[in-house]
Parts: sequence; structure tokens; C-alpha cells
Amino acid sequence: MLRFDDLQLFVRAADLGSLSAAARGMDMSAAVASAALKRIEQQLGARLLARSTRSLRLTAEGEGFLEYARAALSNLDEGRRLLASGQDQVSGVLQLSAPSDFGRNLLLPWLDEFQREHPKLTVRLLLGDRIADLFRQPVDIALRYGEPEDSSLVALPIAPQNRRVLCAAPGYLARHGEPRHLEQLAQHNCLLYMLGSRVHDHWSFHDGKREVSLTVSGDRFSDDADVVRLWAVAGAGIAYKSWLDVAADVLAGRLKVLMPELLCERAPLNLLCAHRAQLSKPVNLLREMLVSRCILLSSQFPGFSKIDL
Repeated sequence: MLRFDDLQLFVRAADLGSLSAAARGMDMSAAVASAALKRIEQQLGARLLARSTRSLRLTAEGEGFLEYARAALSNLDEGRRLLASGQDQVSGVLQLSAPSDFGRNLLLPWLDEFQREHPKLTVRLLLGDRIADLFRQPVDIALRYGEPEDSSLVALPIAPQNRRVLCAAPGYLARHGEPRHLEQLAQHNCLLYMLGSRVHDHWSFHDGKREVSLTVSGDRFSDDADVVRLWAVAGAGIAYKSWLDVAADVLAGRLKVLMPELLCERAPLNLLCAHRAQLSKPVNLLREMLVSRCILLSSQFPGFSKIDL
């Protein structure tokens, strides 16, 4: 197999009429240049340059081979330029998985804007609250709340300080009263969903002095966390949801944060992938956009002054 740098040396030496001048131009010693020329001649089984102590000239074989060497180098340069131009563009297919409510209510409009900025990019989006198998499912990356259970996955933070909040619709609170203490949650209808492989009915809080955990119950449960948000907006009960998922509803007045003095459990949002090789330019640009958007939403978190965002 002919080496790229050996071909370059041969062409430069032929153009300059000097092996030592070609060596200086390629920042190599005369001995290395001489060995490179000897190597290429041995591989081709022909003498390309006739050399003396004062002169260098192409042999008949060298003249015939020079045209092909130039063409080969030109093709390689064109291939490198093509790869470089492709790396500058955001194109191809981006396959990702995301939680149901984050995906529908935040990610969808953000992806619309992302594709307007990069019209050559195709997006394939899978929504669901089950953990995607990144080694088997047709996705490059997954957005998921919580720390990954599989330590072999690459996890990059998107919103590391995101937390859950207690919230309910003003209509529900008008009918059933607003709880002022955690113990009063036992008197309310709590809306439940799956978290990983279990029902998320064990809610944890920190009141500034101690960790408080309690088991709640209600008459509604769904394996789709966005359904729980919709139930809460409709006034069916109290939800314990990621701030990112309910921020728009809270800011619009459709939901109210309850007991904002409490520090609720963390729900960090991470970008997961099976291999770092999957962190392509589109993925990195998407991650940058998600981080900036989530920082903006996190700054409006009711407990912003109590935690380090």
C-alpha cells in the first residue's frame, strides 16, 4: 500500500528537481526523505528518480507514474474537502427518544425551530416514558429524567438542577382547598404515573431541616406522564411533576405550585447515548440549544433562590 506522504514527497521532488528541497518543504530530514523514496520505488518495483550528488531527474518510469501520482493526490484532497464541507453542514438523520410530556410540550416546538435553522436535517422522534434500549432501538440519543441505571451509557447533563413541584389547577383548589402541610396530601386526590418500572406514589421533600417522604394515593393512574399533567390542568387532582413539564402551565396560570417553600426531589434531565461516537455535530448543536432553553425555564423555578442552578 503506497503511503500518502511518500507520494507527496515524490511529486514535490519531481517539481523542485531536488530531493533535499522537497524534504525541507515537508519538514523532514534528508535521510527520512531518501528512505521514503526508496520505499515507494521498492513497492512499485521501478526506479522513479535518477539521482546524483548534484542533480535529480525523472526516469522514464518516473515520468509515466508522475501523472497518476498527481491524480491520486488530487482525488484525496477533493475527498478531504468534501468531508470538511459535510462536517460544516448539519444534515442527515437525527434519531432521538424523549419522555412523553417533555417531548410533546417543549421538545416539539424546539425541534421545529431547530429544523428551520438546519433544513437538511431529518428528525425521527420516539416519545414514551419507558427507558429506551439504546443498543437495540433505532435511536441515536435519548432524553431522560434521573440518573441512568446503566453505567455503560454516556450521560451528558441538560438540566442537572431540575426538580419536581407539587401543583394543582386553581379550580381543584377552589373545590377542595389548598394543602398547607404535607400531611394534608392524604386528604387529596394525588395523580400517579410510572417512574421507570414502578408507580411513583412515594413522594419526597426537604423542608429545610429534614427529609420528608410519604406515600400518596388517588383515583387516577397512567403510564403516560403527560396524561397526568392533562388531568392536573383539568382539575382532577394534585400532581408531583418535573418543573420543566409544568412550567408553561404554571406561568400561564393553568396550574399553581403548592407549598413552594419546600425543596422537592431532583429530576435531572440528561442526554444519553451508547457511544461517544454518536455525539455528532447535529447532536451537539441540539444539546446546546436544549441546555440554553432549560436554563431559561429553570430561572423561573419557584425555588430558584434556594438552589444552585
